[in-house]
Amino acid sequence: MSMKNLFDISGKVAVVSGGSSGIGAMMAQGLLENGVKVYITARKAERLMAKAEELSQFGECIAIPGDMSSVEGIEAFVAEVSKREDKIDILINNAGANWSAPIADFPEKGWDKVMDINVKAIFFAIQKFLPLLKAAGDNDDPARIINIASINGIRNSGMPTYAYTASKSAVVQLTEHVAVDLCSAGINVNAIAPGLFPSDMTKQIVDNDELTKFSISKIPRGRMGGPGDIAGTAIFLCSPASAWMIGQTIVLDGGMISTA
Repeated sequence: MSMKNLFDISGKVAVVSGGSSGIGAMMAQGLLENGVKVYITARKAERLMAKAEELSQFGECIAIPGDMSSVEGIEAFVAEVSKREDKIDILINNAGANWSAPIADFPEKGWDKVMDINVKAIFFAIQKFLPLLKAAGDNDDPARIINIASINGIRNSGMPTYAYTASKSAVVQLTEHVAVDLCSAGINVNAIAPGLFPSDMTKQIVDNDELTKFSISKIPRGRMGGPGDIAGTAIFLCSPASAWMIGQTIVLDGGMISTA
């Protein structure tokens, strides 16, 4: 076998949830620049459409607004994609939510919102996209699912984000479990556990110079993650180079949790 095109993903079709901002948009751009047709979805339609227009300079980017927090919303989104495509090579489950509150005051609505978007949405997006994914993959060239976890699902962040911590731990375990069950169907499932990247979820840190300096002081690489870091890892997990990687969570954090 030739090893010349190990990272070639051109001609594939991808879906990226939460693709209107943050690492979702970064991964979408990386896929687009490498010849992938990309569908992005998010709940806020105006913002989503603006991002798709911006990303269209890099390739074919199509925006379909959707609410991934409910099964009905996921089904409606999959139905819209199915009108346009008979197969999907790549599904990136990136949409996420967070909620911070002291343990004595943490509300049920915050817990449910985070769990619905961070865990339930991943499982049911995989379930509803199965026919399109199975149509794309086989044992030699599997379809790919990438679930976005977090280093905060692997270690204690020290922040009162209890539902987020629990949900991202669940993503790691769900990834391993589903990966084994779908492997024989020609679908590879893996996850990425990012550290500190600039995004809506980290803007309280990124917009505060003191917090930014403190956070970066805990990262051996000495900087936050950038678009190439997350896009490069996603491209690897979508390419022939990772065809034998199944059920793994790649920590992508500049060495932060290795110092603990």
